[in-house]
Parts: sequence; C-alpha cells; structure tokens
Amino acid sequence: MRAVIQRVRHAKVTVDGEITGRCGVGVLVLLGVTDGDDEASGQWLASKIANLRIFPDDGGKMNCSLLDVGGEALVVSQFTLYGDCRKGRRPSFVGAAHPDLAAPLYERFCEQLVDQGVGHVGRGVFGAMMDVALLNDGPVTLILDSP
Repeated sequence: MRAVIQRVRHAKVTVDGEITGRCGVGVLVLLGVTDGDDEASGQWLASKIANLRIFPDDGGKMNCSLLDVGGEALVVSQFTLYGDCRKGRRPSFVGAAHPDLAAPLYERFCEQLVDQGVGHVGRGVFGAMMDVALLNDGPVTLILDSP
C-alpha cells in the first residue's frame, strides 16, 4: 500500500455535490493499493499513520502523533498513486490493484485506523470521481509505502 499523508486543519471529499466524508484537525490520507497487498499491509500502515509524530508539541517540534492530539482522518482511495510515468506521456496504472482486491482493503484500512484509536475516520467513495478540499497545515506532506 502507498499513502500520501497531509497534515490538515480540515478536509472534505464531495461526490456529485454531496459531502461524503470530512475531518477536522488531523490527516488526509490518499491511499493506493497494489497487487500483493493484504490486511497486514493495511495494519502496518494504519499503525504507522496513527503513531507518526508529525504534530507540534508545546515547543513547536514535531513530537506528537495523531493519537496524542486526538486528531481525525479522512481517507480517499487513489489508484493513481501507482501510476508509472517513466515511459511515454500517458501514465500506466498496471501497478494498481484490481478493484475487487483494492476496495475491501481500502474499507478495512479505514477500520484499522479506528482500531488504532483514531476517533473519527471520514471516507471518500471508492472508485468515484471525487472533489477533495483541504487546508494543509505546515505544509506537512509525507509518502509512506507498506513493507
């Protein structure tokens, strides 16, 4: 699994004009799934994201985790994270998992964040055309790949 994590003050995802998910202070997670990913991949990634020290402490240093600050998450599926642009001018998405594998792993990943102690996990709609709006905090943006 691959995740792009953005520390946010707030974020929301809209499908066909309707807000389907949102979060307050916390993280926006853009999540891609590739062949070979499984529930253990999601578990590792969920634990890493929940405990990653990317929020400021009282001294302004990044020493606090999402759990420490009581932050929220918004998770948006994004197969384009596995787009390969090395050849030609059109990305190849053969590295992205088929929706039959990716959709349940996306849903399970959201549950795994809750299992880690994240109080609110908003969601996009898997496979839908989505509009994502956010106020990036920092900005802090990180890319994580599961082992």
